[in-house]
Amino acid sequence: MLAVRTAFFVILACSLAFWGCEGPSGKADDSKKGDNAPAARVSQASVGEPVPGGRIVMAVIGEPSNLIPPLASDSASHEVADLLYVSPLRYDKDIKLECFAAERYEVLEDGKLLKFWLKPGIRWTDGVELTAEDVEFTYKLMIDPKTPTAYAEDYKAVTRFTVTGKYSFEVRYDRPFARALVTWAGSILPKHLLAGQDLMNTKYSREPVGAGPYTLESWEPGRKLVLAVNKDYFEGRPYIDQVVYRIIPDAATMFLELKAGGIDMMGLTPQQYLYQTNGPTWDADWRKFKYLSFAYTYLGYNLKSPFFSDVRVRRALAHAVNKEDVVKGALLGLGVPTIGPYKPGTWMYDENIQDYAYDPVLAKKLLAEAGWEDRNGDGVLEDASGRPFAFTILTNQGNDQRIKSATIIQSQLAAIGVKVEIRTVEWASFIKEFVDKGNFDALILGWTITQDPDAFDVWHSSRAVPGGLNFVGFKNAEADALLEQGRHTVDQAQRKKIYDAFQEILHREQPYLFLYAPYSLPILSSRFQNVAAAPAGITYNFTKWWVPRDKQKFRLEK
Repeated sequence: MLAVRTAFFVILACSLAFWGCEGPSGKADDSKKGDNAPAARVSQASVGEPVPGGRIVMAVIGEPSNLIPPLASDSASHEVADLLYVSPLRYDKDIKLECFAAERYEVLEDGKLLKFWLKPGIRWTDGVELTAEDVEFTYKLMIDPKTPTAYAEDYKAVTRFTVTGKYSFEVRYDRPFARALVTWAGSILPKHLLAGQDLMNTKYSREPVGAGPYTLESWEPGRKLVLAVNKDYFEGRPYIDQVVYRIIPDAATMFLELKAGGIDMMGLTPQQYLYQTNGPTWDADWRKFKYLSFAYTYLGYNLKSPFFSDVRVRRALAHAVNKEDVVKGALLGLGVPTIGPYKPGTWMYDENIQDYAYDPVLAKKLLAEAGWEDRNGDGVLEDASGRPFAFTILTNQGNDQRIKSATIIQSQLAAIGVKVEIRTVEWASFIKEFVDKGNFDALILGWTITQDPDAFDVWHSSRAVPGGLNFVGFKNAEADALLEQGRHTVDQAQRKKIYDAFQEILHREQPYLFLYAPYSLPILSSRFQNVAAAPAGITYNFTKWWVPRDKQKFRLEK
């Protein structure tokens, strides 16, 4: 749900100096060999020189909620917004920080002072030049308590922001902040348009003005969004003229559209990847990729619910669910069981944690200790008041893997006397009416794994507020202290110890039943050239994709 550009954390070394646009020179051992690396680095024969023109049609399950990035926490909004806005820094194909709107930067005083110089000549699509005042406006907007954003904490760590020139600014911290540079990979917003606006009612949430490679041409609610190429984009005109996002809230329907040529790209389900996209025609017309994604899926509990307030119950459910069966049944094996909020194989993932063994007998014992027994012989556990242990798992429509996961969990919990109903809800309503309002018993959702181990916004008790990302209501003073310490520690070895301890708390308290990290299984029409998998996925160089002229289905008029 949370959509952040996936990348590894870039370490702030203790002796920081001028970095220019290369970022720090030290390299961390970010991942192990094997499944974490792209499994399909597909080579592509040259078909000539790149030419402009063409259209790409992609599908999204959910409709964007808001195209002002700080106001949205759903992946659909951020996927579109990533093509509309720019930021001082960004991540390259190897998930390392590099300059974007900034032409250079310096890190001084052991990380307590950052200096940035923006590239002159970057223009918003209405022709106004982007300057340091826009960055300052964005910063002030983010720290304004009236701004309804889930991403304010990184900006609040700044003690002073100073515009030092038309294209330059400085950022000071009172102590080293591990996410200092990561903060400035966030979108810059246009001061001349948004200043004085009511962000919850502004037209710019649906008619955005950015400085990115594309502009929003049209938005038909419930159907599609069309982006047009920004010919004046400061990094050079992207080759593809038009990007269309079709809203298709069902993976099966999406696949039918793919086979019919109605879309050019989608993420395949395991069934589609393994069994439905093989043969000469598929091999000739399409390219498939497979790599472990920077994401995880979980069963989250509403900790205010009387069903889940007792940690013994949550541990019992961990013993009652066989994650291997979930991976085999829901993903056909194309995923890895997980125990925490980080990608298996990366430096921040705690390999020493032993998962709860699948043990239904022990699960029933723990539930009995918590007061849940089958008191009337109907096969369903009850508490002392006679209330049955019966709850609903909520998830979003159109996500077959989550629905199958819920079905498997439903069966496994029934075996220990816990009755589960499953309800699916359209994405926008799911987020607005249920997740944001805490109106659920339990839900199956997924998080993008961010570039930094800091999980403050999802797990700190201060974020357990309506509309906050800690919507399960997890509150733990020890975890809070570790999260606060971790974001102000820059040494990776020390951060590793902090976040290992944090993961141990999550494992002990079980606010989520962490289920699996799935494989990313994108498929793309073979018409598109200059596409290859990298640690960042396949879209890191999207503006350099191109289509041979004889295969273009759309071309802008000159």
